[in-house]
Amino acid sequence: MSVARRLVDGHLVEGRMEVGEEVALRVDQTLTQDATGTLVMQELEALGVDRVRTELSVQYVDHNLLQADERNAEDHAFLRSAARRFGLWYSKPGNGVSHPTHMQRFGVPGRLLIGSDSHTCAAGSLGMLAIGTGGLDVALAMAGEPLHLRMPRIWGIRLHGELPDWVSAKDIILELLRRHGVKGGVGRIIEYHGPGLAGLSAMDRHVIANMGAELGATASVFPSDDAVRDFLRAEGRENDFVPLSADPGCRYDLTEDIDLSELEPLVAKPASPGNVVPVREAAGTPVGQVVIGSSANPGLRDFAVAAAMVKGRQTSGDVSFDVNPTSREILQDLTHMGGTFDLIAAGARIHQAGCLGCIGMGQAPAVGQNSLRTFPRNFPGRSGTADDSVWLCSPETAAASALVGHLTDPRAWALREDVDVPHLELPEHASVNSGMLEPPLSPDEAREVGLVRGANISALPELDALPDELDGPVLLKAGDDVSTDEISPAGAKALPYRSNLPKLADFTFTRIDPDYPERARQSGPHMVVAGDNYGQGSSREHAAITPRLLGLRVVIAKSYARIHWQNLANFGVLPLEFSDPEDYDRIEQGDALELVGLRAALDGEDAEVVVRNSTKDETYQATHRLSTRQREAVLAGGVIPALAARQGGAP
Repeated sequence: MSVARRLVDGHLVEGRMEVGEEVALRVDQTLTQDATGTLVMQELEALGVDRVRTELSVQYVDHNLLQADERNAEDHAFLRSAARRFGLWYSKPGNGVSHPTHMQRFGVPGRLLIGSDSHTCAAGSLGMLAIGTGGLDVALAMAGEPLHLRMPRIWGIRLHGELPDWVSAKDIILELLRRHGVKGGVGRIIEYHGPGLAGLSAMDRHVIANMGAELGATASVFPSDDAVRDFLRAEGRENDFVPLSADPGCRYDLTEDIDLSELEPLVAKPASPGNVVPVREAAGTPVGQVVIGSSANPGLRDFAVAAAMVKGRQTSGDVSFDVNPTSREILQDLTHMGGTFDLIAAGARIHQAGCLGCIGMGQAPAVGQNSLRTFPRNFPGRSGTADDSVWLCSPETAAASALVGHLTDPRAWALREDVDVPHLELPEHASVNSGMLEPPLSPDEAREVGLVRGANISALPELDALPDELDGPVLLKAGDDVSTDEISPAGAKALPYRSNLPKLADFTFTRIDPDYPERARQSGPHMVVAGDNYGQGSSREHAAITPRLLGLRVVIAKSYARIHWQNLANFGVLPLEFSDPEDYDRIEQGDALELVGLRAALDGEDAEVVVRNSTKDETYQATHRLSTRQREAVLAGGVIPALAARQGGAP
């Protein structure tokens, strides 16, 4: 077996490991963060859960850290009370970004981790099967239910050779995005193997696994080898090490080869992680902001190399140079090394440990200025600036560019400045800091805890069943690669309402059509038509719930991103696909569509649904890929109503 198949097989409770078959997997660990966690905790409550039934569950607070008013602070108080009530670990605000912090404190090779954050896949760096999902899937796992998904194909990527000077792990994943774009990993688990792994630390692998999400992959996995053992030893957790490797000669469904020695510094241009070119081709582009940090470059090495490059120098006066530590532990170690002083002396603005600008929570760039970031995503407007221009790169490219004020190939900078590649002496043992991690209460203590609900926390909506006949307008026609950031925006304006669904609905689709919420409220039941890869990006289930609150009942798309497709079904929105993709071009926004006999059409898998366009007197064929379990949920109006119906009124 490959590592991926071994991990799936070790957690399989139902189904067959045949590509496309629905499988049910036992979940060991869960991860939630504050932008998605409030809904998850309310879902736990709705499911009647007294205490989580996983091996370990952790609630992180890393997204909504700006407290411009009371809303985010109220959410944090609610999340802490819920963690205490339901038996979760709680990571306090400022402790760190969930993914590297989880890797440092809780990651264990061989375990299955799911999280209500699409970058949960980063934990594959430790030999875990780590999958981002919608929040309701996480709540169900915490209630003891397995994770359901279609068995992906295993994509074996062989790495060989050694990275050249000034080229690092970020350039490896950018190379894959250059080759395959943001849909290249859909329906796949990426498994990295080969002699090139020997030169990649566990945190280097985190960079690569993290941005598997940008390829659309279900998960990315690495073997658990000496690099993993070294990482766990440095974290004081060597006893958690479990070796995990592929069988010699194992076969993959798809294969690819990357010669690391041939790579060069790369950059993703606006406004997609898949818009990748060599840095040298875009060199000279003026830069007004440089930000280092995020789960896509979270390691001590990533900050230390930037600190070494700017040491004794001053960043350009044209540039705001921002540094977002990814955990308190990493900030402590960087400070012990002297790197924090070197960054400050060079003009860096040091921020608290958290996601911050990656989710548009502060650090919004000026209109008309390019922002160069070591982040995973640059979808339009995600930074918090509607007309932003965000580029993605490695720490080496970021630091060199911050020094000169324009996009710069670090190789060219080093040659011009006569600088050698920094020799980094990273500490053998990390400054383990668990002071801001609160362990679960005992069951008896937990029962005495009440949930602290602020005024901004709304109740979960009551969702009605899918009618047998639907007719309504196409209220929105969207193009290809629409992200969940465009459906339910990130940023400091919208994020504080993550717990207030009626208010959050006011932001729905406004990046595409500012009038959508008002028209939806006037229209009632309606449909959305979309192109390929609809719903890519963040796992936020809000992008399914708020359109549903506004009357969305059906989406007809050419294809879907995995998590959003599942989220739509979880909340009773019927996700259909065009049988003939060319029919997409025949439908216009405002056309009236009719769907008849939906319940009969949903009786079988891959059944066809007839869509009649009454405006144009045309008919189209659409299909669904829903399993029996998903069809039951859609017909009932969502997973929670389906469970309630099955159990006589209470889930």
